[in-house]
Amino acid sequence: MVRNIASYITIALTICILVHISFRSNETIDLSKYSTKGLNLDYNVNDGIDENKNLIASNTAPDFEFSPYLGKSFVGFKEALAFKESGGNYFSVNTYGYLGKYQFGTETLKMIGIKNPDQFLKNPSLQEKAFIANTARNKWILRRDIKNFVGKRINGIIVTESGILAAAHLAGPGSVKNYLRSYGLDNFADGYGTTVHYYMKRFSGYDTSFIKPDRLAKAM
Repeated sequence: MVRNIASYITIALTICILVHISFRSNETIDLSKYSTKGLNLDYNVNDGIDENKNLIASNTAPDFEFSPYLGKSFVGFKEALAFKESGGNYFSVNTYGYLGKYQFGTETLKMIGIKNPDQFLKNPSLQEKAFIANTARNKWILRRDIKNFVGKRINGIIVTESGILAAAHLAGPGSVKNYLRSYGLDNFADGYGTTVHYYMKRFSGYDTSFIKPDRLAKAM
């Protein structure tokens, strides 16, 4: 009996204490007692926004080039070739006067209908059209050599259509014919020492079926 009474008293005291605490937690705090007067609260926290702006600005600058991995597609072919020619810079002019992203000579431009080199250099869209037109023209000129030599091994490399077209862009279709028909003995090199063989090897195995042979291909 005494134990039961003691238990009831303990429970009652516990309830009273909990009720008291709950009422005290609802008391309003007087904030007027606190002040920030005299404290230096001028903090500048870098949340990364300015860095992101700078990153975006640098990525959208005119000379910024973004080259995703394009594999052996035709786009991969032309972008890889452009990177080798000029670093992908539409406004590049080399020491021999070759122009643009794909480094065209003025005589080649005339053959595909472009008579104003200054206009060409300022027009990325026209440069892309010029590359397509010139590659189609070269493919027509080299159509028999593509048929006869693709799959054969010359100077240790397997001849491919994309290698032939890349080499034609470098040296002209006539130099590529000489290389193939001499089985690599006539290996033209440009002013910087880059050879037909090197382009045949570096740009082999791309899918250039997108380009259709066109004797009269024009960019404009």
